[in-house]
Amino acid sequence: MSLKRVEGGPAEAKRRRVNIGTMAVKPWGSMAYPFKIPPPLKSAARVFLSVFLFISPPFLLSWAKQGHSFKLFFFFYLLNFTLFIYLLKKYFNEKSRIEYAAQQMQEKLNMINDKNENEVKYCAALQAKILRYNSLKRIVEEINKSLILDSIAEQLSAAAFSLISNNKGACLMYLVDNQTQNLSLLKAKKEGKKIIIKAKEGDIFDHWVLRHCSALIIEDIKKDFRFDLEKLKHRDLRPISSLISSPFISESRLLGVLRLDNNETNFYSQDDLRFLCRICDLGAVALENSELFEKTQELAIHDELTSLFTKGYFLQHLKEECESASRRNREFSLLMLDIDLFKNYNDKFGHTAGDIVLRRTSQVITNTLKGLEPFVSRFGGEEFCVILPGLDKKKSYAIAESLRERIEEEKIILRRQETFVTVSIGVSGFPSDADRPDGLIEQADKAMYEAKQKGRNRVCCI
Repeated sequence: MSLKRVEGGPAEAKRRRVNIGTMAVKPWGSMAYPFKIPPPLKSAARVFLSVFLFISPPFLLSWAKQGHSFKLFFFFYLLNFTLFIYLLKKYFNEKSRIEYAAQQMQEKLNMINDKNENEVKYCAALQAKILRYNSLKRIVEEINKSLILDSIAEQLSAAAFSLISNNKGACLMYLVDNQTQNLSLLKAKKEGKKIIIKAKEGDIFDHWVLRHCSALIIEDIKKDFRFDLEKLKHRDLRPISSLISSPFISESRLLGVLRLDNNETNFYSQDDLRFLCRICDLGAVALENSELFEKTQELAIHDELTSLFTKGYFLQHLKEECESASRRNREFSLLMLDIDLFKNYNDKFGHTAGDIVLRRTSQVITNTLKGLEPFVSRFGGEEFCVILPGLDKKKSYAIAESLRERIEEEKIILRRQETFVTVSIGVSGFPSDADRPDGLIEQADKAMYEAKQKGRNRVCCI
């Protein structure tokens, strides 16, 4: 017998030896036979064998003793019956124990399954929360791209509506008016066209956030004792069942309110409210930057004393107005005003009095021409320029005359003395006098100096 080398080393040889050993002790019935016994035949054979083993011993013993013994039969079957009862009891006890153990295992299995389901749900919620909070970086990047208020409002409302509400229900963004302290609707997102936003200045929920300066969550409006449902019915609002709302707060100053609502109850959770608060914290900084940017722009194009447009911005606008009027074949007029003998006011009452005269004169010009959509600018010193769009020189002359009379009638108190000011006005028209900005200014300036030479307090045009 030749020895063959075992592939795989000692471990493989050991595994093969174990397999060979197990083959030698295989139970009956596990060997391969050329034919297969049907299961009914196997059961019948087992029953026959059991009955044979139960009945045959007494007969064999009686046959061996050449006679039948009643006592032998009695004791044999008594012993078998006792053994049967014992085994049956043991069987049922074992069965009960196994069933009880199975029930305990099933309970443990159910608890493990429940725990596993909760863990899966928790992991999914945690993953969604991580993805949601990771989106804050993108929100910051988006709102920092622009300082324009409308763009910032669009980014904030879109982020809240998609990430929290999944584009369901409605998202409303209100800003606080610094003068009236009232809310005004700036941006609205809604699920469908059927949803109509009627509360342009907010409702009782928004006013609650405005009054308390804190976040608000309502899981079911009908069960919330803080609000009067009768007021909601009288206001004829759209159907709302749950909402969350958070204020924009910057250095203890309320800038606005961001709100999400839905017609389903319990639509929002505390995690949704916390995430909305984080968005509002970021949005408050962006809104404050936008507000500062707008103020900077206002200061750059408005005169600090009179609040009228500056000379530089006026020249830029005049150029744009000439180009627009040329394309559309329209007319417009330019008025140039100068306060008569303005130096006398400064010499007599002081420069502070001169500032009062400039402010009052600018207010009269703005209020008198309000319905004509004028573009009023302080051109320099005591001079003012006014663009009257869509009016020819003839109509502008009549308007300038009424403006001169209104300024002459304005009473100004300087150091407890009643004073009156007059102005000289020059009028030029586009394109009758010039079709370029510098030409219009030159013609209006010539007309104004002609009015001064003719005695002041009058209107002239060349």
